[in-house]
Amino acid sequence: MIMIRKATKEDAERLLEIYAYYVENTAITFEYDVPSLEEFTNRIDSTLKEYPYLILEEDGFIQGYAYARAFVGRKAYRYSCETTIYLDHNSRGRGYGRRLYEALEQALKDTGFLNMYACIADPVEEDEYLTRNSEQFHHHLGFTKVGTFHKCGYKFGRWYNMIWMEKIIGEHD
Repeated sequence: MIMIRKATKEDAERLLEIYAYYVENTAITFEYDVPSLEEFTNRIDSTLKEYPYLILEEDGFIQGYAYARAFVGRKAYRYSCETTIYLDHNSRGRGYGRRLYEALEQALKDTGFLNMYACIADPVEEDEYLTRNSEQFHHHLGFTKVGTFHKCGYKFGRWYNMIWMEKIIGEHD
C-alpha cells in the first residue's frame, strides 16, 4: 500500500540514505559531501517550520521525499517556493515522483502558494553522472523552462549547467 505523509525528524536517517546516493554518484545535486545526520535532521526541521515536506512510503518503507523551501528569501517572494524531490535510486519509474509532486503541489495550493520553481542540474552533454531526466520529469508535470545558467556547477571534474523551471499553480489576484 502506498501512503504519502508529512515527514518527521525521525525519518532523517532513511531520507539521508536516499540523498547520499545522489551526492556520491550523480551531479543531480551539486553538494560534494554527504551531510551529517545531525545537519540533515536540522534541514528537515527547519523546512517543516514553514513548508510542506512529504514522504512516500510503500508498505511502510520510505521510497522518496519532496519538499518546498523559500524562493530567494525576500518577503515579496512569499507566494513562490522552490521544490525538491528525491526517490530511492532503485524505485524510479514506478510513478512515485508524480504522486509525491502532485501531493506537494496540492499542499502548496492549500497554503496559498502560487508559483513553484525547480532548480535543476542540467548536463552540457549527458554523461554517467547526469541526464536530462529531471528536466523531462518536470516538463511532464507542467513545468516550463524559464532560464539557464551555463557551466555554473563543477563536479566530478566537469562543468554542468543549471536550469530553472516554473509552474504557476494559482491565480495572481
